[in-house]
Parts: sequence; C-alpha cells; structure tokens
Amino acid sequence: MTRKKTRPFPELLDVVASRLKPPLCFALGSPREVVDLLASHGDADTTSFQFDLYQADRIRTEAAELDLPASIECKPDLWDLPNFQTVVFPVSLGGERALKLDIIEQAYHVLAPGGVFVVLSPYEKDDFFAPALKKVFGRVHAPMEGGNNVFWCQREGERQRRRHEMTFHVRVDEETSYSFTSRPGVFSYGRFDFGARAMCEAMEIPENARVADLGCGVGTNGILAARRAGQGGSIAFVDSNVRAIALTELNAHALGVPNFETFATPTVAGPTDGTFDVVLANPPYIAQMTVARLFMDASHRLLKKGGTFYLVTKQIEAVNPLMEETYGSCEIFENRGYYIFVATR
Repeated sequence: MTRKKTRPFPELLDVVASRLKPPLCFALGSPREVVDLLASHGDADTTSFQFDLYQADRIRTEAAELDLPASIECKPDLWDLPNFQTVVFPVSLGGERALKLDIIEQAYHVLAPGGVFVVLSPYEKDDFFAPALKKVFGRVHAPMEGGNNVFWCQREGERQRRRHEMTFHVRVDEETSYSFTSRPGVFSYGRFDFGARAMCEAMEIPENARVADLGCGVGTNGILAARRAGQGGSIAFVDSNVRAIALTELNAHALGVPNFETFATPTVAGPTDGTFDVVLANPPYIAQMTVARLFMDASHRLLKKGGTFYLVTKQIEAVNPLMEETYGSCEIFENRGYYIFVATR
C-alpha cells in the first residue's frame, strides 16, 4: 500500500454521506481526526469508540471545547456497545493489521441488520481492505475514482462471532510455562516483549512484596513478579488501555495470582502512594518521553522509602538524565540488548 496526500477524512466521508444513518459510531481513529469527523458528521446520536482512556479523554476535551454533543465511550470491545446503523472506521496510517481485522469483525456484530460499515483509508492503493471486508461482509463497494480511499459494506444475515486473539507462552523455569492471552491493540500482541523479558530476568522481588506494574499490557511482568512474591505478595496492574486491563484480569485469574488489583487510568491514579516495595515499568517511548516521565514520577510517589524501581529501555541517553532528575544516582544493567535502570526510593 502506498500513501498519497489524501483529502481530510471528513471529505472522504462526504463520498458516502447518503449512506450514513443514526445512530452512528466512529470506531478508533486519532483524536484530531475523530474530532474533525464529529464536527462535520456528528450529532447527539453519534458515539466515538476508543479503548485507550488517554485518547478518549483527549477527544472528550476537544469535543467539549467545540460544544460537540457526541458520546465518548471507552470499552475493551466495540461489540460491548449497543447496536448502530452506521460504523465508520478512520484507519490510522501504518496501523496494526490484526487490529484492522478485529475492528472489521466487531463492526459486523455491532451493526443492526442492514447497517453500514464505512472504512476511510489513508492509502492510494489499498490492497488490504477489499478482500478483508469481502470475507466478513460479502459485498464491498469502493465508490471513489482514482483510488480506493473509501469502502462501504452492509450487514446482511447472521455470522458467528470471532475474537481475534493469540496465546503465547513464557517459560518460568524448567518445569513451568505460563500461557498468556493477548489481543490486537494491546502492547506486544502475540509475544513476550523482549524488553519485558530482559527486565523480568533482572528484577529481584522480595517474598511478600507489594508490586506495581505500570503499563501492564496483558500482565506478563506483574504476573511473573507475583510468582516470586508468593502467597503473601500483591500486585497492582496499571494501564490506560481498558482492553489491556481486561486481558490482565483474564490472565491473572487463569494463572492463579492470589492478590491483585487493576487500575484503568491515563494518569496512574488509584494505587495508594508510598505503599509499594517494587515498581516495574516498560513504557512506550513516544511523545517526547511523556509516558516515560509519567511512569518515573508515579513510581517515586508509589514506592515506600527503600523501595525499588525497575525501568527498561534502549534509549539510555534520553532516559538517563530523566532518571537522575527523579532518583539521583541509579544502577544500569545491560541484558538482551536493553538497559535496565534500577533506582531506590
């Protein structure tokens, strides 16, 4: 697929304006693009669906500033919402293939009979969506000339639900292997992230420790820490992605984690300050290190005096001054091509 300078998504949606009927849902999309779509095609019977609270809060704030009446919903799955007559999927450039398939599948089941699913593609030549949509919906329409930037399909009949997910295995010791369920749109879909693996090999978890796993994904780091903490330990899982939190709860229950809490929050709000022996973090290094900074500051707040913070990265030159600013001196270990920062509160 190749990208060209496409028209804004609201203009692309105009191509199928006659097909749009309320109630309407915009499924995912960047906050800026969603707000533009709400401003041009939304009304009081329009919903924006996200599963990351940070993205949802940005849309909610910008929509309120423009006095847009749409509802902003943050759920693990699109089909957790009531039925719609129209679902519009504004596709992110370079987005995850498995997530695209997941949204297509879920859109079918959240549509009322006869409802319409619209895909807005940022690619000039899109060879992905037509066959993917045909497999689920049967018939696919591509009404634009000179480029397949808009597709629409109609729900007809019934179809068994298919949940897109993958299970991966983590060897704990020579006798034990843990199975983790993962789904598209959550960090490290289908595998144990190499950075997380490097950190888990380096971390030391005292018996009966209280541990916080910041940016928990599907819960691998915290669940492995819980095994070391034993029956007297406890884990607090934190993530802004509500799908990640749902998967963490699923995996923690399946693997018998005895004491855990989950917190869906974009600001690391909820866990009690000054009560943790260990904090773990494998943040995304995006947006001028915003998330990494958030996790560093939160870890310092959450730890008891003498508690330990573990952070994994490949960006040692960018992270080191931030860690020193928060904790002063800290140890740095290299493992599997990653750097593990270890700091004491």
